[in-house]
Amino acid sequence: MLESLVAKLRGNESFLSVEVSPRLSATIGQNVIDELESLEQADCFVCTDSPLARLKPSSILSSIKLQNALNKPLICTLSMRDRNSIALCGDILAANEFGLRAFLSLSGDSVKNGDCAGAKGVFEESSLKLGRIIEDLNQGVAANGKALKDGVKPIYNFSVINSHANNTESLKKKMLKKLSNSKVEGLFTQPVFSLQSAQFLLESLEEINENLEQKCVMILGFFPVLNYKVALFLRDKLPGVYIPNEWVERLEKASIRSKEEEQKVGLELSRDLFFGLQALHNKFHFMSANKPSLLKEFVRG
Repeated sequence: MLESLVAKLRGNESFLSVEVSPRLSATIGQNVIDELESLEQADCFVCTDSPLARLKPSSILSSIKLQNALNKPLICTLSMRDRNSIALCGDILAANEFGLRAFLSLSGDSVKNGDCAGAKGVFEESSLKLGRIIEDLNQGVAANGKALKDGVKPIYNFSVINSHANNTESLKKKMLKKLSNSKVEGLFTQPVFSLQSAQFLLESLEEINENLEQKCVMILGFFPVLNYKVALFLRDKLPGVYIPNEWVERLEKASIRSKEEEQKVGLELSRDLFFGLQALHNKFHFMSANKPSLLKEFVRG
């Protein structure tokens, strides 16, 4: 199942992943599983790891539960914020036996911005270390340098990159650093709101792949913005993302008229962007603040 997904990602076919963020609950809920199951367009799901440092259930255990329930591959997000290398390596090893073998490596958001005032960030290192841990495990070596008694089934490492920077060369250097550190199957971007930004990201990765003789695939992040409040959050609070002022202004005007007009304008702007991005590339990651059914507004079954 996972190997077929990776082959599709590397090929010329379209690829679509959908973000899933477990709710703060002791159960995922059959209604959530049913909703995700209805998204036949999705090739896989990406389970978040307490995004914005807001407490959520374990991304590893949630990913295993969802992968078994949906019979589709899960890419499990892991953050360096909450675990040191002992915990990370141990978790990845144990997950291997349950068939969870794809991970999205993150450094993680600062705990000061989260909802657990007494928590302390671990941040043993950046997400680059997680990439090296995975690469070593694939070579039969644990984080302590000791050989594994039984080898792992192949583990696939994914990483993230901002979609915008005032200094575009710094963005390119970050890409190069990630791909030089360890093998990366796919590079997920933060939400993209500009065709120009998407073009730059794609061209930069193509150049880096050629120089490093790698085949990392760009997966463009797409986030439909349906209201003014979300547009403001993306503009003011989410580093590495740029949303055009035109979007903010149009959504503000529409919000004054009515919620229905606000959503109509947001859908129009988001659809135009998505169809424009499709003309450039065919690999996407759909994010929706836990409203995955929105996918049907953009991708038909």
